[in-house]
Amino acid sequence: MDRRTSKNKRPAAKPKSSGPKLSEPQRLCLLRHAKSSRDDSDIDDHDRPLAARGRSAAALIAEHLLDSGLSFDLVLCSSSLRTRETLDAILSRMSPSRVILERKLYLASAASLLERLRALGEEDRKVLMVGHNPGLHELALALADSRSLPGLPSLSGKFPTGALAIFDLNVTWSALGPRCAKLAAYKTPRDLEAE
Repeated sequence: MDRRTSKNKRPAAKPKSSGPKLSEPQRLCLLRHAKSSRDDSDIDDHDRPLAARGRSAAALIAEHLLDSGLSFDLVLCSSSLRTRETLDAILSRMSPSRVILERKLYLASAASLLERLRALGEEDRKVLMVGHNPGLHELALALADSRSLPGLPSLSGKFPTGALAIFDLNVTWSALGPRCAKLAAYKTPRDLEAE
């Protein structure tokens, strides 16, 4: 090989980075609460419990997380009763390092959810967020890279109760932003029933 030629070759251009890269991907799971009951119209929305179908779906989701070998350093959960009851099904099968219930996650917008995630410490490598639509669905669509978008329902479609989107992230939490997440899996209770 001619050394003069090899010296003159320019290294291939590196792809532009959307933020600091990580050697191992972090994992973010976005879970919409299971189906809630509307039997009692006098109950405040924040205090609506799961319906019987929702309790069954929450158990399916918990079993799927366990079977998938997923574990969590941190769970962020809305303070609503339906999200807490969905989380209870998961906690009956696994023990995350930390669980934080937050009122500000109740019916939070995608922008608020993203802001909360950006404030996480880097020690939190695997995070589950249990929340509500439309914010959770909009956040999933915003984070998904272009190859992942077809794996999620469009904004005009449904991100049904009990829907779970699992993302791998190659950027730090503080750099989390649009199109920086690779969808590892998307499951609904209906998918899990069919398996």
